[in-house]
Amino acid sequence: MSKRLLVEIVTEELPAGYIMPALEAMEDMMDRELSRARIEHGKAQRFGTPRRLALLVHDVAERQNSVTEEIVGPPKKVAFDDTGQPTKAAHGFAKSQGVAVSRLTTKATAKGDYVCVKKTNRGQVSHKVLRTIIPEMINAIPFPKSMRWGDLSLTFARPIHAIVALLDDKVISFKLEATKSGRRTLGHRFMHPKRLSIANASEYLSVLQPAHVVADIAERKAMIEDQIARAADSLGGKILPDNELLETVTNLVEYVCVSAGRFDKSFLTVPSEVLITAMREHQKYFAVIDSRDKLLPCFVAVNNTLAEDMAVVTTGHERVLRARLEDARFFFEADTKAPFPKMVERLKGVTFQAKLGSMFDKVCRVQKMAEHLALLAAPDLETTLSRAAWLCKADLTSQMVGEFPKLQGVMGRIYAARSGEPNPVCQAIEEHYMPIRAGSILPQTLPGALLSIADKLDTICACFGIGLVPTGTTDPYALRRHAAGIIQILLNRKLSISLSTLIDSSFELLKGEISEDAEQTARKVLTFFRHRMEHLLVEQGFSKDLIAAVVSTSVDDIRVVIKRAEALARLKTKPDFDSLAIAFKRVVNIIKQAREKKEVAADRAMAKTDPSLFQDVCEDTLNKALQKVKGEISEDVQKGIFDKALLAVSRLKEPIDGFFDGVMVLTDDKRIKENRLALLSEIADLFALFADFSKIST
Repeated sequence: MSKRLLVEIVTEELPAGYIMPALEAMEDMMDRELSRARIEHGKAQRFGTPRRLALLVHDVAERQNSVTEEIVGPPKKVAFDDTGQPTKAAHGFAKSQGVAVSRLTTKATAKGDYVCVKKTNRGQVSHKVLRTIIPEMINAIPFPKSMRWGDLSLTFARPIHAIVALLDDKVISFKLEATKSGRRTLGHRFMHPKRLSIANASEYLSVLQPAHVVADIAERKAMIEDQIARAADSLGGKILPDNELLETVTNLVEYVCVSAGRFDKSFLTVPSEVLITAMREHQKYFAVIDSRDKLLPCFVAVNNTLAEDMAVVTTGHERVLRARLEDARFFFEADTKAPFPKMVERLKGVTFQAKLGSMFDKVCRVQKMAEHLALLAAPDLETTLSRAAWLCKADLTSQMVGEFPKLQGVMGRIYAARSGEPNPVCQAIEEHYMPIRAGSILPQTLPGALLSIADKLDTICACFGIGLVPTGTTDPYALRRHAAGIIQILLNRKLSISLSTLIDSSFELLKGEISEDAEQTARKVLTFFRHRMEHLLVEQGFSKDLIAAVVSTSVDDIRVVIKRAEALARLKTKPDFDSLAIAFKRVVNIIKQAREKKEVAADRAMAKTDPSLFQDVCEDTLNKALQKVKGEISEDVQKGIFDKALLAVSRLKEPIDGFFDGVMVLTDDKRIKENRLALLSEIADLFALFADFSKIST
């Protein structure tokens, strides 16, 4: 008979961002440990509020599954004498396994007959096993920061007040330092501060509900969405969509109570981005907009407690917000007293990185790189890009960004526009930070896209240049995100630009600023981009062997890498692909070995095939087929039409098979051998335009 397992940890208020990761970790650990303990179980439900983390696991077996193991002992001829009587070896083995000699059996193996014994380990009741599993799981929950309290050695995100552990109606008893597990939990801190008793794990939500606790996160989120929408409607507007704020607020409350307030219209002279940020960052208020998406002088706040007079609560919100908006207006007016371009000089006092100088130094490098990118991709935008690059970091010295760091770029656009800068320059200033996270919006304009590449590449190369390379989970300068952003922008904008050329240009600009060898570090940076490219291809569903084959040849042109991967993936679906790949792999492997032994000229141009040295018709057939294919695919490869080119190359399979059947490549005649290797080398170089076929699984 299966049961329900409830584990709840009641704490002081947890940071909103801690709750979902902790619950996910709890679910993963519980599933893993129950499986390891041979306890069959169903799915788990996660529940959480700022004061509790809970799991409800369904269909938990009453007892561990029994397991039978066979233990092999000494050889039969050692365990029993010629008359079949057990020897000391048999008695010793039986004793070590805790069984009688009569329980011993024999087993035939490749090495002969051996004595063995079968032992069945009858599973314990789940209740007993869970006494160990649950406290170990609680101890292992990961948090960004943990603390100790009192004289306890236990560390947790916040002090623990109670632990509920029930298997249906039975308490799973254990003690975690000073806290004993039980069936008693806590209701809402203010609206129902009394302790509650949970009779059965299945009653968890129904016990908490009258105590003003909505433990179901999805239910709480839906309640908030509904109530803030109705509150905004009462103000004559609608909620400005903000999923990130919604997720945060959902994990800031146990009970949902909404209040709608207003602020003075005079604040609307301040840019709406500033007002919205002031409301959401400090106060966690939702902004309200009209039917034309224009900001209204209104807000909606989500409260955790239902007050006797909600009007008093609303007045309090309005008073606090007014002070925040007054500060924002002061910062804005102070920033706009001087022309925006003058802020650039202040960057000399802003450190980019201790070993890499100031943010002003970075801006100078980014400006030159942006101009270089303009010449490569859009020469008519050089002036726009140069100006945008010069101004792109100026807002970091503003009081507004000092107060609201998330407005960097946004304030740059606003201040640049107020200073009379052209709109493309203003847009590029804001967009050069994009994408700000994985999956977020990319730059919408070409100047913004190119400036973003220039800025991100400078950061990557500069950090690598002083040895700040990401390791494991450590990436303080977000270099992985920057590299992924560059790749996404190149793909989105369909820009065919050589990565290695850009990296070399970046290190040229960093000359004298870095401690690492520029040439070696440039190779490391290109490898870093290759790993990011591999990650992207995995996300797009390509197989591991195909990814390895494609990126091993080159990742210099990101667009081409994707096209090669797509073309090869389609070719792999052909019925005869395995035999084709085997033929190609044979060529590539022979040439790899020959190059390692220096049997093929290092200079590819020197390794030319001489048709006059052919001794068999199969050599001439393969050479003519190769030259024909090379001529056919030349234009297709340049245009990136890899599907058509690969199909043409696949026609080489038959003459390649005929070549290997007709001649021996590594013949004793040195000239003939080198000529045949030169022919195969040409073919291998042709394959390398697409992938390293030696890495394809067949």
